Amino acid sequence: MASDQFGKSFTQLIKQLLVPLIALVIFLGLWSVGAKHVQTSLGILPGPVKVWEQTQSLYQEHNAERAKADAFYERMQGRIDKAVAAGQPEERIERMRSRKYTGKETFFDQILTSLLTVMAGFVVASLIAIPIGIVCGMSATLYTAINPLIQIFKPVSPLAWLPLVTMVVSALYVTDDPLFSKSFLNSAITVTLCCLWPTIINTTVGVSGVDKDLINVSRVLRLNAFTKTVKIVLPSAIPMIFTGLRLSLGIGWMVLIAAEMLAQNPGLGKFVWDEFQNGSSDSLARIMVAVLVIGFIGFLLDRGMLMLQRSFSWDKNAVLR
Repeated sequence: MASDQFGKSFTQLIKQLLVPLIALVIFLGLWSVGAKHVQTSLGILPGPVKVWEQTQSLYQEHNAERAKADAFYERMQGRIDKAVAAGQPEERIERMRSRKYTGKETFFDQILTSLLTVMAGFVVASLIAIPIGIVCGMSATLYTAINPLIQIFKPVSPLAWLPLVTMVVSALYVTDDPLFSKSFLNSAITVTLCCLWPTIINTTVGVSGVDKDLINVSRVLRLNAFTKTVKIVLPSAIPMIFTGLRLSLGIGWMVLIAAEMLAQNPGLGKFVWDEFQNGSSDSLARIMVAVLVIGFIGFLLDRGMLMLQRSFSWDKNAVLR
């Protein structure tokens, strides 16, 4: 029995590792062969080797830019030390300390910018959408009132929201010492607006589908609304809530890239557009690097949300799919 169980586990492991590996090798082979026969305005479509070379090049450019930044701060520290020794006014020294390196953002800097932006928009959307979904799921009347608004705004393209968001932020966010840049707010708010609807809908469905026997038990025990929500409604609705969150995060990531391209806000979308406009012999390979990175990050975000769901949900057998 033990040997049979080991054999089944080993076979399953081979399937999980070997089959995807074989599929990946086939994909790379077809890509390598097919790319040679595709001629574009920027040259021949780059294959896996060319894309890997540009990945290494982008990494080297990132390291070179970091070295420039380190050298800048070393020079500034030397000037500050000289100013302190010479007894310069404190205000002048503070201005020197406040100077930041203004070199260009590297590819990896833009990855980080996009991740911070999408997470900011997603978190704000979740904090708004989950309570609305809970209330709508517990009140059919309120859901009837709000549902038309959901159905109207849900299909609106992010490219339609972006000009409105940009104009509103430009009009209202006027300060000499901004905590956040306007480009960050424009992108994050656009992501928020597009992330709301899947979470609201799925949370509403999850809450409204809670077992009626559990609701009746809460009435018998005379639980107040808060206790009933925390102890009964939320644990039962968590799978549907996380389904909404996963959908919202995936939509938010796609929306962000489009918004960054259209508005030229810092991030991966801007990187893709800049390389397209650059039109050099390496631009196409760099765009493909960005496309693969965007897809891989989207995959990791989805896996992360699913793992988070398994840690919160009673259903520990949720499959990573």
